[in-house]
Amino acid sequence: MAFSQDYLDFVLDQFSEFGEVTHKKMFGGVGFYKDGLMFGGIMNGILHLKVDDETRQEFIARNMEPFAHGKPKKLPTYYQVPVEIVEDKKELKRWAEKAFSAALKSKK
Repeated sequence: MAFSQDYLDFVLDQFSEFGEVTHKKMFGGVGFYKDGLMFGGIMNGILHLKVDDETRQEFIARNMEPFAHGKPKKLPTYYQVPVEIVEDKKELKRWAEKAFSAALKSKK
């Protein structure tokens, strides 16, 4: 397992400000969903959120990396979330809202 149950429980609690979030285990990680759309996940034991051209820079400015599945395979649509954001429910809600918006845009 690429994540701990304790970390999953913690992240789900942190998302409580964002509303109802469901999750599914997948590929050794967990995907997070709102209204049936995946907006983030725990990948390689780290929380990642969906980005788009508008939000990617906020992650890059904080030196966050895209999800990488082996070398050199990177998935530039999901980026690591800074620890200080994960630990702050209100800030995580703001970032999750942007990630959900990116998921909605990519669905269209």
